[in-house]
Amino acid sequence: MPVSLSFAEAAERSQSAPTGKAIAVVDVDYAPVNALPVQGWYDLADTVRAAGRDPEVRCVVLTAAGRGFNAGVDIKEMQRDSGHAALIGANRGCAAAFAAVYECEVPVVAAVQGFCLGGGIGLVGNADAIVASDDATFGLPELDRGALGAATHLARLVPQHLMRALYYTSRTVTAAELHAHGSVWKVVPRDELRACAVQLASEIARKDGSLLRLAKAALNGIDPVDVRRSYRFEQGFTFEANLSGVADRVRSTFGAPQQEAR
Repeated sequence: MPVSLSFAEAAERSQSAPTGKAIAVVDVDYAPVNALPVQGWYDLADTVRAAGRDPEVRCVVLTAAGRGFNAGVDIKEMQRDSGHAALIGANRGCAAAFAAVYECEVPVVAAVQGFCLGGGIGLVGNADAIVASDDATFGLPELDRGALGAATHLARLVPQHLMRALYYTSRTVTAAELHAHGSVWKVVPRDELRACAVQLASEIARKDGSLLRLAKAALNGIDPVDVRRSYRFEQGFTFEANLSGVADRVRSTFGAPQQEAR
């Protein structure tokens, strides 16, 4: 299954922690680069929400197989669509997946390797904690893809002016740089990434399950920005870019050699 749910054995277990299901692992595997189609975003949303609703689960680890954590939406799916159905589906699917991570009833730890781009930023920006491999890079190539969005989530990872510079240039930052900004908990070699994520999840899962759920709701309640509304506002400009023809013009160059901007 491209999106699967399993359970990890806690590194350490307290007497109050449930056996076997305290840590849910949601794994995404859409070869070759984890660029998710419309249905993939909805499947991810459903899986994360189901994990959070399980009364035995105290923490969710979000991870991915392959070269990178997430490459955003499936641009080729949009290119095959002569209308706007794929765009609308991607907009709604991404919003659903990002909201599922943010609103998951228990904390979510994102384990990021390789590239984390576009929609990947939406996922990790809404996670409660991030661990990353030392080869991980984070960025929003939206302006190179005929889209807008997820600045809401990048702003949760870096300071405001850096967010703007990264957004306008489509540049990426490394896991080490995000660690220096305090948004990445720990940077480890790739072969240690899953263990590191499970270790952090284990520490979280030692807390009382009911209190953890109250804590998650409380922390969301004091956020200064409504991430759901803010992201949907950004997506309105994505749709405007499509209606005006700008997005199609930019997307038509996807995969082609870079040319000097005019």
